[in-house]
Amino acid sequence: MIEIDRGEVRRYLGFKNGQTDESTEGLIDACIAKLNEEAVPKSVFHAFDLENPVGNVLKIEGLCITSANLAKNLKGCSCVYLMAATLGVGVDRLIARASATEMSRAVVYQAAAAAMIEAYCDEINEALCREAGRENLYCRPRFSPGYGDFNIKHQMDFARLLDTPRKIGLTVTEGMALAPSKSVTAIIGLSREKQPCHIKGCEVCDKTNCAFRR
Repeated sequence: MIEIDRGEVRRYLGFKNGQTDESTEGLIDACIAKLNEEAVPKSVFHAFDLENPVGNVLKIEGLCITSANLAKNLKGCSCVYLMAATLGVGVDRLIARASATEMSRAVVYQAAAAAMIEAYCDEINEALCREAGRENLYCRPRFSPGYGDFNIKHQMDFARLLDTPRKIGLTVTEGMALAPSKSVTAIIGLSREKQPCHIKGCEVCDKTNCAFRR
């Protein structure tokens, strides 16, 4: 069972001060319990060499990525982890059913599932940090396609390199959305230089006007 931060659920619901009424808290608890029944978390990751970047162009396993934000994040790294994680199709079906019958519950499912996939990614991130530490390497903050100038089209590349359709049932649509929807792809740099690794996404995202920013 994935431990979900209820504060994150409230944040996704728009309760920035964290204050909700008893009825809302009861609904959050019920939705989290149901999500834990329906979710089938799966993940895949792999380490790849990172070629010495030239300017803002990075090369990973024949893949060229142009991103100033990512180049800054990976400065000093010689290799990276690519990772992908999903909660499975059951969560999407649960949200779809609620959307057709009880929209208030569907909204809470959406918020709780968003918090759940982030919590799951944090668990994977922490495991990768421990694995890297055994090789005297340090992880940089995970960075996903769609952050800053890191083009979201690279979702497709990550899915290909990690073989996510076969390994965890994760595909990418023509519009570059992940399916199942409660899924994440990301890159984590590895370096010999120890730096603070903020696992949460907001700390490394430059979208300061985001409604869900911490």
